Amino acid sequence: MNTPAAPAPLLIACALGIEQLALRSGERGGAGGPVTVLRTGMGPRAAERSVTRLLADPALRDAAVLATGFCAGLAPGMHPGDVVVAEETWGPGGAVTPCDSIGRLVKELERLVPGRTVHTGPLTGSDHVVRGQERSDLCATGAIAVDMESAVTLHCAVRSGARPVAAVRVVVDAPEHELVRIGTVRGGISAFRVLRAVLPAYYEWHRSLLLPRR
Repeated sequence: MNTPAAPAPLLIACALGIEQLALRSGERGGAGGPVTVLRTGMGPRAAERSVTRLLADPALRDAAVLATGFCAGLAPGMHPGDVVVAEETWGPGGAVTPCDSIGRLVKELERLVPGRTVHTGPLTGSDHVVRGQERSDLCATGAIAVDMESAVTLHCAVRSGARPVAAVRVVVDAPEHELVRIGTVRGGISAFRVLRAVLPAYYEWHRSLLLPRR
């Protein structure tokens, strides 16, 4: 009798302690396999170090990787609490990483957070907080949102081996709603609640994948 293959793991990567708190306080049932929530630390260098080190573990060889947390919206009309599902991420040096099965993610996110707009498009990376004119310049490239870790996280993930990847970010800062301090304004609280609510969509995405791929 053949022994069934163990379910492939899911690595969920975020940067900030408040993002990790939202994920850990969300609904934990329904995962399709082992789940690791990694706090990488803030910025692309921290994300690269943390993700590369963790994926060197043989237990995570076939892990699907999902980058999540907060982001800055670039397009006019975005609001705190909107959700961004990346079609691809744009990283340093022109690195482009396509994302897997975003249709399933979008469907589940719309179900979980009715009344919130789910945006799809390119998610670009930055090594600093984006403000003012720079936000407009990035929007002109076609990107719909920016954060500091997603692009590097996904690039490192696929560089370490063939695996499904995705990025889902919650808008905490938008052109008409610039954020000063994440913990003290309504937009930050709204984004936290949305991030806490969407965890089951990540599990559904994971369950839908045909893993392992090797």
